Order: sequence, then structure tokens, then C-alpha cells
Amino acid sequence: MTVTMENESGQEFDFPYRELAEQVVEAVLDMENFPFETEVNVLLVTEEEIRAVNRTQRSQDQVTDVLSFPLIEYPGPGDFSQVDALENNFNPDTGEAMLGDILLCAQRVKEQAFAYGHSEKREYAFLIAHSMLHLLGYDHMRSEEASVMEGKQEKILQNMQIFRD
Repeated sequence: MTVTMENESGQEFDFPYRELAEQVVEAVLDMENFPFETEVNVLLVTEEEIRAVNRTQRSQDQVTDVLSFPLIEYPGPGDFSQVDALENNFNPDTGEAMLGDILLCAQRVKEQAFAYGHSEKREYAFLIAHSMLHLLGYDHMRSEEASVMEGKQEKILQNMQIFRD
């Protein structure tokens, strides 16, 4: 598993955020039984940067906490049966499945942690878990989908012993 992490936000955290990103990615992949070695890119950005990407990619001119850009299409959420059907799902140099990119607004992590009354570590892990589920084909557009994602997110954080303060 390769997690490429870049921090362009100018923000720092009081926990080892690079290692935590890797741990959350691995926990999601393990829980979902993803059958391939993977690569994921995580980019910590400013409010201005995530707003610009949100405007360009989703036609929503607003700041958001996290954006996910999956590179693999699945028959359904968590259905990995056809991942190896396309060579372009894999990095030709490493053989790893290229899951996609996560853009995380560092300032929103801090603000939301404060607003929800829990640690920045918990908010950060939650948003990466949420985004990873998107990279594995999950969505939350309908209430049934949202319920599935919410349950999985909570289970991941509980398994990692990252609780609300």
C-alpha cells in the first residue's frame, strides 16, 4: 500500500497526521477486503484551494471539508470483482490499484472538530475514512446509502479506537 501525502495547507496538527492517514486507509481497505495492493493520494489544502476545485469539478462555488476523486468504477459499492478487468486501474510501475485522490481542507478539520466537540485527530480520521469509502464506490446521495456509509465510518473509527471525546 502506498499513501502519498502532501501538505499544501500551511496547517499542522498535534498528532502524526501522515501516519494516521496511512492507518485509516489500511483500516478501510482491510474492513472492505480490498483484494489488491493500492495507492492513494492525500492532499491537505487551504479553503481557497478546495473551493476552487469544488467550483471547477462539481460546479459548487463553496468551501467543503473533503473531496474524493475515485479512479476506479465499480459495479456497486464494495464490489471489486471487475477491478482487474482493466489494466489502466493499476500503476504500470508498481502494480498497485490506483484508487484515487483525497483533497482534505485542513482548516475545516480544525473548525469541525471544535464545532462537534471532538479532537482534530478524530475529525481527520473520520474524513479520510469517509473519502476512502467514496474511493471504493460508496455514496450517500440516498438515505439508505448514507446509513451504510455512516455505519462503516463509525465501525472503522471504533476498530481504530478513535472515539469522540
